[in-house]
Amino acid sequence: MKQTWRWFGPEDPVPLPYASQAGATGIVSALHHLYQGEAWPVDEVLKRRDQITAAGMEWSVVESIPMHTSIKLRTGPCRRYIDAWIDSLAAIAKAGVKTLCYNFMPVVDWVRTDIAFRLPSTGYAVRFDALDFAAYDLFILQRRGAEDGYSGEFLAAARRRFESMRPDSIDRLERTLIAGLSASESSYDRESLRTAIARFDGVTAEDLRGNLLSFLHDVGPVAQELGIRLAIHPDDPPWPLYGLPRIVSTAQDLRCILNGYNSPASGLTFCVGSLGSRADNDLVAMAQEFASRIHFLHLRQVQRQEDGSFYESEHLSGSSDMLGVIRTMLEEECRRARAGQADWEIPMRPDHGHLLGDEIGRPGNAGYSFVGRLKGLAELRGAIRGLQSAFPELRPVA
Repeated sequence: MKQTWRWFGPEDPVPLPYASQAGATGIVSALHHLYQGEAWPVDEVLKRRDQITAAGMEWSVVESIPMHTSIKLRTGPCRRYIDAWIDSLAAIAKAGVKTLCYNFMPVVDWVRTDIAFRLPSTGYAVRFDALDFAAYDLFILQRRGAEDGYSGEFLAAARRRFESMRPDSIDRLERTLIAGLSASESSYDRESLRTAIARFDGVTAEDLRGNLLSFLHDVGPVAQELGIRLAIHPDDPPWPLYGLPRIVSTAQDLRCILNGYNSPASGLTFCVGSLGSRADNDLVAMAQEFASRIHFLHLRQVQRQEDGSFYESEHLSGSSDMLGVIRTMLEEECRRARAGQADWEIPMRPDHGHLLGDEIGRPGNAGYSFVGRLKGLAELRGAIRGLQSAFPELRPVA
């Protein structure tokens, strides 16, 4: 597997040489200062590529070109923003990047309620607390109709949680939920979040899925012509939030997307942590079923909890069979190599990491500390080499 590292550009507190020190050879990046849906200028894209290559590394994956809300709703100026998205595709193709991770989550993308959940190890992780989220949705945001999305028992528990919150904890929760996490494409205040959610009133999962497939039919042929692999990221977490539909959450969702636009240019970012947040997702079975359409791997783990909460766990120990997924993907790399595919190697990155050691208390991007990701990448590298040592047939011969 191609070992890669998320880098947020020159303002990232973890500089490019650290990624090399961690053992990564590829970089996953984007133009994070251009999040309004406008086309990425070619000179800006080439500048980012040159910054990466000057550090002796390769820009392996773009994550991601932002998706304007009008595209998800298929309304208003969506054609203009689709054209801008296509122009950005052409720009990254000129920079030699062949894999693009993107998402189709409405209003908010990845969501957590706590960016400093203390672990038994005394390190810190990011966490999604289902009761905290419900308390915010119901009693702080006071979203219209929110109570319809929760059982009576859960609603009562959320009310008790809200009533136990101090003003400072409410403020911290709101800032975490709506001010924008690392790599989020949107940031809100309370009123603008309500407004953004209201734009999706009446939009069903089937509507949103149809809009995604229409988008893929618009951009897919261009991506194929440019030699770019589109890799949609799963919903995180993989269930509806704020009453909004989410359509990249289950095996059936993935089948609908891949069959709805059946092209080698359209595939998946297989995120173990996102998909593994649902107990009914069999990660190894999904990796086996969709192996040929997996273009990018996010290898991270979560520990699920009974009430629907979860937190980022160690990369090799959590609620999903990480080793089973890795073995499946090594088998797929061997299949691609035997078939003569020049691009048989699948890029992966150690998504998210614990906050450890002297990084605790220092400024940084939540989930994207240096030491935690270095630890995760080292563990994943060891698992890969261990599997290949025990099973030589897992060593690709291109």
